[in-house]
Amino acid sequence: MLNTILKDKSFRLSILLTTIFIGTGIIFLFFGLADYSWILFGLLPVVLGVAIGTMKVRGYALLGAVITTILLLIAIYIPGFSGVICIVMALGLIVPFIFLGYVITRLVKRYKIIKETNRFSVLVLPLIPFLIAAPTEHFLKSDKETIIVVKTEKVFNYSPIEVYDAIKSVDTLDAEKPLLLKLDLPIPTKCILEKEEVGALRTCYFRGGRLSNADFGGGTITERVTQLEPGRVLKMDVIDYNLIGRKWIGFKQAIYYFEPVGNNSCKLTRITTYTSVLTPRFYWEPMETLGVSQEHDYVFNNLEKDLKMKYGR
Repeated sequence: MLNTILKDKSFRLSILLTTIFIGTGIIFLFFGLADYSWILFGLLPVVLGVAIGTMKVRGYALLGAVITTILLLIAIYIPGFSGVICIVMALGLIVPFIFLGYVITRLVKRYKIIKETNRFSVLVLPLIPFLIAAPTEHFLKSDKETIIVVKTEKVFNYSPIEVYDAIKSVDTLDAEKPLLLKLDLPIPTKCILEKEEVGALRTCYFRGGRLSNADFGGGTITERVTQLEPGRVLKMDVIDYNLIGRKWIGFKQAIYYFEPVGNNSCKLTRITTYTSVLTPRFYWEPMETLGVSQEHDYVFNNLEKDLKMKYGR
C-alpha cells in the first residue's frame, strides 16, 4: 500500500505543489509580506485545492497535500516560530479550505470551464491571486487595533492585604497546571516587582510547556506600574514582551483588583487586555481567551498554595 502511494504520480506532484504554495505563505510571513488573515488561512489553501483539482490524475493527490501541509507546519514549530496548539488550530482552517478548493474545481470541471492538465506551469497559476492579495492586504491594512479583555475572579479566604502581599511579587510559581499549560502555552515561573511604587517595573518570566522546548516556549513580559494601592488595586501597562512564537499577540495591560468579602476574605479580579492579528476572529478568539484565562487559573492556583503555606489556613 505504501509503495503504491509513493509511486503514485499525483501524490508526488501534489507534494511539490503544496511545498510551493504553503512554503510561499510561510516565506511571505517571515519577510513581512503577509498577515495571519483570511488571505493566508483561506485563500492560499483554496487556490492550492484548485491546483490539485485541476490535475489529470488525482489518485492520492489530496493525501499528499495534507501530509505535506502538516510536515511544513511542523517544520516551523521546530525552531520555535509557532506552538503546537496554534499549528493544530491552523490545520483546522487550512485542510478544509484545501478540500473546498478541490471540490469547487471538480464541480466547475463538469461544465468544461477548466481543462485538466498535469503541466506544472499551469498548475502553479492559481498561486497568483495569493501573490497579489497578501502583500496588498498587508500594506493597506488599518493600524486600528481591537482590544480583547479577559477577566477572571476568585474568592480567597484571606484579607485583601494578605492576597496583595502574596501576588505583587512571586519568587516561584509551581502549582497545578490547567490543560493548555500542560500542553504548549508558556508557563510563568516568577514575577518580580522591583519597587512597590508607581513607575516601578514588574517582570514575569516564562518557560515552555510540556510539548515545547523550554528555550523556544519561554520569554518575559515587562510591566510598568501605573496604579498601586496595597490591598485595593495593582494596575500595570505592558511595555515589553518576547514570548517566543507568539508574535501575533500584543499584550497591553495587566490589572489586579482586591475587593473585601465578608469578614476576612478577598475577591481577586485579574484582567488582561491584549490585541491579536489573527483572523478570522470568530475562530481564533475563543482559543486565545481560553489560553489567557488558563494562565490566570495557574497563577491563582499558585497563589492559593502560597497563602496556605504562609498563613497556615
